[in-house]
Amino acid sequence: MELTIGCTTRPYHKLPYGEAFQRIAAAGYTDVAVFASEGKVPVQSDSSKGEVAAVRSAAADAGVAPSMLIGGTKLDLGLDGAVDDYKRLIDNAAALGTVWLLDCGTGKEEHFESYYELMRQAAAHAAQVGVQITMKPHGGISLTAEDLITAQEKVNHPSFGICYDPGNIIYYTQGDLRPEADVAEVAPRVTTGIVKDCVVVDGKSDVMVTAGDGLVEFYAVLSGLVGGGFDGPLYVECVGSEEPADVDRDIAFTLGYTKGILATL
Repeated sequence: MELTIGCTTRPYHKLPYGEAFQRIAAAGYTDVAVFASEGKVPVQSDSSKGEVAAVRSAAADAGVAPSMLIGGTKLDLGLDGAVDDYKRLIDNAAALGTVWLLDCGTGKEEHFESYYELMRQAAAHAAQVGVQITMKPHGGISLTAEDLITAQEKVNHPSFGICYDPGNIIYYTQGDLRPEADVAEVAPRVTTGIVKDCVVVDGKSDVMVTAGDGLVEFYAVLSGLVGGGFDGPLYVECVGSEEPADVDRDIAFTLGYTKGILATL
């Protein structure tokens, strides 16, 4: 099974995004997910046209497609304000050339119903500009696979889907829940996936590990996704190293590791 495998800029978060793009391309990736660089996500709802164009140009110079952008909601603005803000984020994502806008939900229970309504309105706007919203497990409203399914059903729009992140299922439950148990149920609704591992030591979770070094059984997760009809992109989010040269090695390894599993499916 061949799937697009991209890499987020998270492993290179201390570097300028342009250098991160270059290093990701050199490791063999064709796609990049734009996360924070030097403390800030470079494309946000209030980014100027020039700022968005600079990021798009840097990706083109590196030879990678900025096909995913991490975003976030601002429900403290109230529903109307949050919808307007998120629509601006979607427009900037489209201008970047992004296909997938990654959302992490909300941790505030009082915002849950507003979040679903925000995503209903945002998904309709996203469809108009060719962007797909994809929600990952991140605690709060998206703690479990069941929560992700509930969100997908409540939003009920083809431009809103699930991003399956197996490492986060373990991380936010301190290992009480495992992704292998839920993947078959959630797979038909999954539009994107994250390659992320996790360890739990003395009750503390840590996702800054390279895939294959933690608790996630990637063969089970990937085969479950593919068996459920998943054909979307995967993005490597975390590795166990921090120094750029070591990260170079680890993201290249993870690309080969993931391809090797997919080749058996």
